[in-house]
Amino acid sequence: MIYFATAAFGIAIALIIAVATQLAPAQPRAVARRLLELGQRSDEDSLQQRRRRQERAQQLGALLEWLGAALARTNNPAARNVLQHAGYRHPNAAAIFWGARLGLMAVLGLCGFLVGPVFGAGIVGAILGALWCAVLGWLMPAFYVGSRAKARQKDIQRALPDAVDLLVVCVEAGLALNQALVRVAAEIKHVSRVTSEELVLVNLEIRAGVPREDALRGLGERTGVADVRSLVAMLIQTDRFGTSIAQALRVHSDTARTKRRQRAEEAAAKTTIKLVFPLVLFVFPALFVVILGPAVITMVRTLSQFGPGR
Repeated sequence: MIYFATAAFGIAIALIIAVATQLAPAQPRAVARRLLELGQRSDEDSLQQRRRRQERAQQLGALLEWLGAALARTNNPAARNVLQHAGYRHPNAAAIFWGARLGLMAVLGLCGFLVGPVFGAGIVGAILGALWCAVLGWLMPAFYVGSRAKARQKDIQRALPDAVDLLVVCVEAGLALNQALVRVAAEIKHVSRVTSEELVLVNLEIRAGVPREDALRGLGERTGVADVRSLVAMLIQTDRFGTSIAQALRVHSDTARTKRRQRAEEAAAKTTIKLVFPLVLFVFPALFVVILGPAVITMVRTLSQFGPGR
């Protein structure tokens, strides 16, 4: 009986293990199938949300374009250049920009006029608040576009020496200038996405039939960076006179790296002047309080003992 019970117990354990090994993979498959279904549903929901956002953005863009259509017809090259430098190259970008300025001016002005009486301001205060908010709404889009343009220009200026170095390597390896630009656009993407997009746009214009000289000039006008314009002028001149592109690029690469080092040294030299204001306004008062505070308290307590009535 002992041997029989032992054999039965072993067979039962073996059957339990076999059943567990058969059922265990079924649960992860079901879980994976359920997770896949949930992932597909989430992808569909995100796609629908993206479509709704795009529709709302298109409706808002159409409204802003209608508001700023009249001002966009005026010849304002400064605003167009700033929009181009900021990366807004849509044909209706100028109309949307002016529409945003007008719309924000009207909305913020109305909000300032309505909020003024809530804080106890009279009719004059409400009008002044509306005027202040309207001016703020008029200036906010211009400030945003200008800051975006400066950020893009700084990014291009910072990545330009590396791009020129890659261009030198590609040209000296035997690639033509067009193929070298394609290769540099693919490699510089990891360093500066903006520079890569500009070079890709140059390559697309050349493939579309635009002369290389015009495409390079367009690069300088779109970016608005002085270093890019000098590089474009050098490439155009080298291509026109038939001189060595590799040698000219190497000289320009050395110059670009020297300029970048000089900018870094200039920024480092300016830090001492910029630190004066935080030191005077925040650090020095705290030091005075910590150092002179106990002495002043002791003096006040000592002098108070000799006051009248003591």
